Amino acid sequence: MSEFKLLIDGKLEAGDAVMDVINPATEEPVAQCPRASKAQLDRAVAAAKRAFPAWAATPIDERRKALVAIADIIQANVPDLARLLTQEQGKPLQDAMGETFGASAFFRYFASLDLAPKTIEDSETRKVQLRRRPLGVVGAIVPWNFPLILMAFKVPAALLAGNTVVLKPAATTPLATLKMAELIKDVLPPGVLNVIADANDLGGELTKHPDVRKISFTGSTETGKKVMAGAAEALKRVTLELGGNDAGIVLGDVDPVATAPQIFNAAFQNSGQVCIAMKRVYVHESIYDAMCAELAKLADATVVGDGLEQGTQLGPLQNKAQFEKVLGFIEAGRKDGKIIAGGERARDKGYFIKPTIVRDIEDGSKLVDEEQFGPVLPVIKIKDGEDALARANASNYGLGGSIWTGDVDKAFDLATRMDTGTVWINKHAELAPNIPFGGAKFSGLGTELGEEGLEEFTQVQVINAAR
Repeated sequence: MSEFKLLIDGKLEAGDAVMDVINPATEEPVAQCPRASKAQLDRAVAAAKRAFPAWAATPIDERRKALVAIADIIQANVPDLARLLTQEQGKPLQDAMGETFGASAFFRYFASLDLAPKTIEDSETRKVQLRRRPLGVVGAIVPWNFPLILMAFKVPAALLAGNTVVLKPAATTPLATLKMAELIKDVLPPGVLNVIADANDLGGELTKHPDVRKISFTGSTETGKKVMAGAAEALKRVTLELGGNDAGIVLGDVDPVATAPQIFNAAFQNSGQVCIAMKRVYVHESIYDAMCAELAKLADATVVGDGLEQGTQLGPLQNKAQFEKVLGFIEAGRKDGKIIAGGERARDKGYFIKPTIVRDIEDGSKLVDEEQFGPVLPVIKIKDGEDALARANASNYGLGGSIWTGDVDKAFDLATRMDTGTVWINKHAELAPNIPFGGAKFSGLGTELGEEGLEEFTQVQVINAAR
């Protein structure tokens, strides 16, 4: 295993301390990782601040070329980066390769965008132009479920807009990000992108740092509240993509045999560790028994194992704390409903849990009302779409949701009244770099992806000239 370094001011350097990164499939260390000190964080921010004026003044075409060069490097190194990602995160290697290639694609997408001035008025009396200027130093904080693709939600948009960046991956999954930083370190001028790793002790320092002008954070709602509070003193911008408890509403005209695999995949991708995974599914009473039976059959047939093993469909939970938390949700399901598949750990070693289906459960159970973020799906019986919509909207979360029916007009009507940032119809959890994404209620603030996501990294400036 190669040695890992931080990237600060264009140079690779050791951390002031080190820490082990654990493979969740084996519970053994993958590698030692550099751990940045507060002093190193301060130097990374200072480097980004120094680099900002020149990078902001760099023509956007040059910034685009840099993003494409980064995309090329990531794409050329997909096998190595993906293997690292599987070892530290746990997901099957094919999924890790898809994520890594996707990160490359997101850099390419943002390289295709523009921030041209917009003329609001050009009359005999005045000319009014709206321009978008970079903010300054951006702190990008990325979680452990999708380290590379969620990095690519933030970094290319921030860089294209002319900002400089201090990137902090999650403490349990820093390796693929640090390796990427090593590979691309010479593409950008020193200080434009800095990458540090910590032991969950520097996020607050980055958030409240007086020289950081924006925080882009993806993670839990509780941590998001702390980020918002830390940013408040300096009135810095925040984009928060937080937790979700996405509901799927399945109406009675759906074929359970045909639809169950899509529901299952929406709930169990990445072992359920997806912010927009379907975390509760409301199924019409006329097809409830059939849908439960189909989901249980799929769960029983799923191969759970080490992500590096051929044939593995679901890997382990990423870390011990999440593993134990999900086991607690399973016990809530056992108490409040009926487990018809899974319900136990899959191996003696490693953070493996069998995909679990729970039926005959109601709202009010911890498993239904809270975000489990793991391979457990409660299936709740409903009378009709209005019943399900009221239950779905009762949650404090509002990230995504989906409607499943052959009646598209009815689906659209329900979708317009679903209190979430995204509603899918006859699909779930589909994201694309050109489609804006953001949450409602406790699921976040602001927008990522698309032109709207790019604009979140800018300051509006209006120039109003008399003629």
